Amino acid sequence: MAERFALDASALLCLLNEEDGAEQVETSLDSSVMSAVNYSEVVAKIVERGGTPELAAAMLEPLHLQIIDFDRAQAVRAGELRSVTRSAGLSLGDRACLSLAVARGIRALTTDRAWADLELNVEIELLR
Repeated sequence: MAERFALDASALLCLLNEEDGAEQVETSLDSSVMSAVNYSEVVAKIVERGGTPELAAAMLEPLHLQIIDFDRAQAVRAGELRSVTRSAGLSLGDRACLSLAVARGIRALTTDRAWADLELNVEIELLR
C-alpha cells in the first residue's frame, strides 16, 4: 500500500491508549511510516509508565510499523523547522515527524493541535 501518513508519537500513543482517534490510527497503519525518533518517544512513554523495553516491543511488534531511520537530510530539515515551530513549542520528535512527512511528500498524523496553526510546507491531519 502507498505511504500516506507520517505518524507522530502522539498518534501511536492515541492508539495504544485507546483514546479518541484510535480507530483512525489503526486503519492508517498499513499506509503509514514512523521516524525512529518518534518510535523512541513511544518506547520511552511505555517505560516511563512502568513498562519495560520488552513490554514495549510486545505492544509494538504486532503493529508491523514501518520505522524509518533518522538520517542526515531529515536532521537538517528538522533543524531548519526549529525557527518556525519554536513559538508553538514543538519538540525534536515533532520536527522529526514533520521532516519525514516533507521528505516522503505525505501528511503528518498527530493529536497535537499546536501543529495546525503553523505555516508549514506539509499537510497536517489532526486526530481530534
